[in-house]
Amino acid sequence: MSTQSPDLVPDPAQHLKPIDMIAGFPVRPGFFRDFGATVIPGGVSFTIQSHGAVSCELLLFHREAEEPFAVLKFPDNYRIGFCYSMIVFGLDIGEFEYAYRLDGPYDEKKGLRFDKTKLLLDPYAKAVTGQSRWGHRNNMAHGYRARVVQSNFDWGPERQRQIPMEDLVIYELHVRGFTKDASSNVTCPGTFQGLKEKIPYLKELGINAVELMPIFEFDEMRDARQVNGRLLLDYWGYNPVSFFAPNTSYSSSAEYNREGLELKNLIRELHDNDIDVILDVVFNHTAEGNETGPCFSFKGFDNNIYYMLTPDGNYYNFSGCGNTLNCNHPVVQDMILDCLRYWVIEYRVDGFRFDLASILGRNENGVPMNQPPLLRNLAFDSILGNVKLIAEAWDAGGLYQVGSFPSWKRWAEWNGRYRDDMRCFLKGDPGMSKLAAQRMTGSPDLYDPVYRGGNASVNFLTCHDGFTLRDLYSYNLKHNLANGWDNTDGFNDNNSWNCGAEGETDDREILALRARMMKNACAVLMCSRGTPMFLSGDEFGDTRGGNNNPYCQDNEISWLDWRLLDSNRDLFEFFRYMIAFRKKHPAIRRDLEPSYIGFPSMSIHGLTPWEPDALESSFVSCVLFAGYDDVSGEEDLVYVAVNSHWLPAQMTVPDLPDGYLWKIAVNTGDPVRQAFSENQMPVASKHLLLGERSVIVLTGVRK
Repeated sequence: MSTQSPDLVPDPAQHLKPIDMIAGFPVRPGFFRDFGATVIPGGVSFTIQSHGAVSCELLLFHREAEEPFAVLKFPDNYRIGFCYSMIVFGLDIGEFEYAYRLDGPYDEKKGLRFDKTKLLLDPYAKAVTGQSRWGHRNNMAHGYRARVVQSNFDWGPERQRQIPMEDLVIYELHVRGFTKDASSNVTCPGTFQGLKEKIPYLKELGINAVELMPIFEFDEMRDARQVNGRLLLDYWGYNPVSFFAPNTSYSSSAEYNREGLELKNLIRELHDNDIDVILDVVFNHTAEGNETGPCFSFKGFDNNIYYMLTPDGNYYNFSGCGNTLNCNHPVVQDMILDCLRYWVIEYRVDGFRFDLASILGRNENGVPMNQPPLLRNLAFDSILGNVKLIAEAWDAGGLYQVGSFPSWKRWAEWNGRYRDDMRCFLKGDPGMSKLAAQRMTGSPDLYDPVYRGGNASVNFLTCHDGFTLRDLYSYNLKHNLANGWDNTDGFNDNNSWNCGAEGETDDREILALRARMMKNACAVLMCSRGTPMFLSGDEFGDTRGGNNNPYCQDNEISWLDWRLLDSNRDLFEFFRYMIAFRKKHPAIRRDLEPSYIGFPSMSIHGLTPWEPDALESSFVSCVLFAGYDDVSGEEDLVYVAVNSHWLPAQMTVPDLPDGYLWKIAVNTGDPVRQAFSENQMPVASKHLLLGERSVIVLTGVRK
């Protein structure tokens, strides 16, 4: 065994010497397998690939300069196969930006769009220039450029996190909107640092995973427009420019050649507070758009490889955004794998939620595949072995795969059926009680544990797309006029209910009903098998004024109003209580050791125990979770009863063996105390009044 200090092990890169001079710079062939820009002692290795190009030039710019200070053409011997690689010595990485120009055939009918006059952004760029100031247009005259980023962040002794999927409570948020409003009272609003300042709040709430809406580099100004005097932007960020680069406008200060430092500090701080980080990633399309869109990267490298093209060279549009990435082409597949590995290794990300993930299972002609190689490779990749993989299991082309997404027991899904069925049930639609019971017990009708494991369902009632929880019970209709599309955008079928008045009201009865409906939704979500997720701000009644598609609203419509935390404190406390309740009761989250008192792990009931209500007219659904918890050494018994009818109902609770009794943990129908300590409120009779539009949660405990 060698005893040599790691610091003294010779670095082979230190022995590389220039062999040529190009444009006044000493150079040599670079690292052909390391795409992007790789810093080595004394130089930088630049590597790209193109199957159709006939020549390639590297352009070096002084920071923000219009013209390059050097143009280095790759000699023939700097190309192996379809890869071009060059080490340029003597570069100060803090003093330049870079781009490429490629020459090759141009034939739109064949999908070839090479143009030697176009500046092209490195598909593996780790930082993109010109995007650092939010709301300021990138100078498209000189195109996008890349910066070289040092990979020297010290993660210290941190090890990869292992919070099981079923133990997560996921909190979806938009980095800018979370703290941009002045009411957030942070020193760096709208940034990674601003989010970091809110970690104590996240700890108080009790969530243990944040799902960040897109933080890959995107151009919020790409489709900027004025509507009624208000500037509308690409606020959400589902329009990626670069997959490897963090959005620099989310940093509170410029990070030249250290891009991602503030984000890494945020992730480390979240991990130190036992909070996982899940990134919402968009590998279904890019901001280059369709035939009329710009060419700034992928189109210029290999348009016919990176995008799905029709036989006449136009773009398939399964994303609804103009183009569709050709994800199962080997080149694109490798790029996606390289990208996700990079975020796991360099940023220690804990999981990914894949936007419009059904696209990732289509072949180059758009046909769904039985065994999509990309999805399979992601499932079995060694570096990604412990990260969470979550699919939005549909796309804009009509492919809906909730319950049938290819999984290999590795992929979880946003359970859109949970959202739709539970919204209908909770607002009182008839004939939904059977489906509600299925959703509360982990949707076994969709996710057979034999084939999908026990962690396939991510349950949610709200997310960025659609109404907030408050708006779900304040509006029957969407109110999207501010978006500038005459209220034609956004979903029309929201399964919402305004409780008697459209929008804001002073009616106390309606307000009380809305508050109860929000608490019902929270209680049911936290007492359902599967991983719960909810939208940031729902816990204190944030509203978007009925706008169910505020993708373009960088203003008070989308920004969280933290003043509501004070005015709706009781709702926040209820969320906090229910999250803690879920954590305390593992029987809700997973199958435990068999119950000593003979109850199954999960069972469905009606107003009468062990007899699910069979009538289509039933509005009641009850679920019992049971098992022996070997950690506490006790039986864990939780009974959840939901009445979505406008009239109360008399229910009978299941009998417990001698020595046990039921206690009330939650009763949203109690006008005085809706949440209780489990050491209080024993059930005095086996018959219990289940109030109108209410939820009761019982725990079985020893006397």
